[in-house]
Amino acid sequence: MKSLFDKLSTRCSKITTQTYSTSFSLGIRLLDKKFHAPIYGIYGFVRFADEIVDSFHDYSKEALLKDFRQQTFNAITSGISLNPILNSFQAVVNTYKIDTHLIETFLDSMEMDLHQADYSRTLYDRYILGSAEVVGLMCLRVFTEENKNLYEELKYPAMKLGAAFQKINFLRDIKNDSRELGRIYFPGIDIHNFSEQDKQSIASEIEQDFAVAIEGLKQLPASSRKGVALAYTYYRVLFNKIRKLPPKKIMTERIRIANSHKLGIMLQTVISPGIRSER
Repeated sequence: MKSLFDKLSTRCSKITTQTYSTSFSLGIRLLDKKFHAPIYGIYGFVRFADEIVDSFHDYSKEALLKDFRQQTFNAITSGISLNPILNSFQAVVNTYKIDTHLIETFLDSMEMDLHQADYSRTLYDRYILGSAEVVGLMCLRVFTEENKNLYEELKYPAMKLGAAFQKINFLRDIKNDSRELGRIYFPGIDIHNFSEQDKQSIASEIEQDFAVAIEGLKQLPASSRKGVALAYTYYRVLFNKIRKLPPKKIMTERIRIANSHKLGIMLQTVISPGIRSER
């Protein structure tokens, strides 16, 4: 029975999420249960694509990504894939009518990681759009279900939340991205002389993204608001920790939030009646 395979596929996406991201796993737990499987499905797909370009150094990343792209759209068209992660993802795409243009844009950004090392402002914005903003829109399509008007109203804040998350990831991973993967995402930055002014400029941009995102977050349906609020609060705490550090430390360490602190943030989000700025 395909239903059994579909259940297995969802479990594979769930395991992938739990293996790679404690913070997103905790956030999903605060969503209405009906959203657990589809958000696991989206995360599993995104994670696998990201692993191809970031981790599989002993293999042809270009060939793997090309094959992954083809398998993805074959799965969406046929409604099945023998790859459980893609089978889980196609179910989300077809159930919630996620625009395939969002998926193309995401995969285009993953392909940029194969060839692009230094980013101009235009390329940086294009990468952020594909790697983060459209992922936020995929999740928003799930959260708003059949409410097309709400989806359109919250599109821009959802994109800005994704952008803020990605830029914080870039700050957190700046050492690994530049030294091990040879990527410099932030435009106009001399990575060998990363300064306090550079850090503050990036932080100011993230604050602007958060300011837009928080207004949209408040308008999310109750079924998804706390889960997204937890992700927002976690990233806000991580961001505040990073921007208090000197640039030299950011360039030599990967800044983390302890799992015990993440659990504390989750508890605060559960019991808090509103959304805190965590500034």
